[in-house]
Amino acid sequence: MDAILESCAGLDVHQETVVACILTGPLDLKPKKVVKTFSTTTTELLALAKWLEEFNCSHVAMESTGVYWKPVWNILESCSFKQLLANSQRIKNVPGRKTDVKDAEWIAQLLRSGLIEGSFVPLHDIRDLRDLTRYRKKLVQEVTQEKNRIHKILQDANIKITTYVSDIFGVSGRCILETLIQGETLTASKLRNMVFGPIKSKISDLMEALNGNVRPHHRDMIRYSWNHLLYLEETIERVERQIDECLKPFRNEVELLDTIPGVNQRAASIMIAEFGTDMSVFPNDSHLSSWSGISPGNNESAGKKKGSKTKRGNKALKGVLCECAWAASVTRNTRLSATYWRLVKRLGKNKAIVAVAHLILRIAYQILQTKTPYQELGTQFIENQEKKKEQRLIKALESKGYQIVKAS
Repeated sequence: MDAILESCAGLDVHQETVVACILTGPLDLKPKKVVKTFSTTTTELLALAKWLEEFNCSHVAMESTGVYWKPVWNILESCSFKQLLANSQRIKNVPGRKTDVKDAEWIAQLLRSGLIEGSFVPLHDIRDLRDLTRYRKKLVQEVTQEKNRIHKILQDANIKITTYVSDIFGVSGRCILETLIQGETLTASKLRNMVFGPIKSKISDLMEALNGNVRPHHRDMIRYSWNHLLYLEETIERVERQIDECLKPFRNEVELLDTIPGVNQRAASIMIAEFGTDMSVFPNDSHLSSWSGISPGNNESAGKKKGSKTKRGNKALKGVLCECAWAASVTRNTRLSATYWRLVKRLGKNKAIVAVAHLILRIAYQILQTKTPYQELGTQFIENQEKKKEQRLIKALESKGYQIVKAS
């Protein structure tokens, strides 16, 4: 392997220790190897940073092992050398004797030869926003779980309120649930003051549905889920306020992404939290889609293309892109909806949605790179593409001597 870096280091990171191997020396000679082990405490990591700078390391690479690389990255982020986070699957050593020192030396050798491609690690402000958006998603999932538990307990207690109230967690439903938790006796007049809207016409049916077999155990179980639900909703409000605060420097980018059909401000905030706003870290939109795991698979052998799946990528980004694709598929007279209905006949709904999600990501890349809003091309764009394809096929056949006659 030809060397391209005179002084670099490889780090084998663990929970308690970091094994560092520095390779330094002229490019045409065998490098000098220096190995040292540090603890993962803040004091030791600062000592590691100072030790690396003493050898004038220009590049430092480490393996992405769980979350253990994060404290090392945070300490070394302010240093003068360039950090690279390597995918563990792409830097596997040859089978044989394995030690921490050999792993650090192998990473340093690959780095010295320029064979390590660094993974995308955004700046700390984007990382903070990413933590908040992902935590909000977890909280929303927990809210749904608690609501489902309450539904289950109501059925166990022979309470059939869900038959007449579509959303028992609306204003009317919450009033009824609080009354059940407190064990109060419900009368028709009291129930009429609790409910609002069209439900008032169903008082007699509601009274019959609330005539169940509610035991103290049921009230306790509903109370536990109810208190947790209120806490989760309050936490979500606080997290959303923090997200809005973090998004202030990126408000213009959020507004630009909001111009894409199917993308709202919540989806735009998640997209910014996952891949940031600086598109220079991705050479082109194909690299971004490949990194996110939303690009088409490629499986070709002996000149034959076989079926393949999209690779594993950023789950949070893939999820929100598919949500946006479903929303865009029902828009009227848009390029995205036309793309969906053109592909769904041949590929099916799921593959068509992934293709539209891929298109949305490519559009988002161009918007953030050029800082210009989305320009709708309409369904005419797809029709023009089909006509151009038809003309190319006709010319190819005519060049081989065929005569094309259009059917009347």
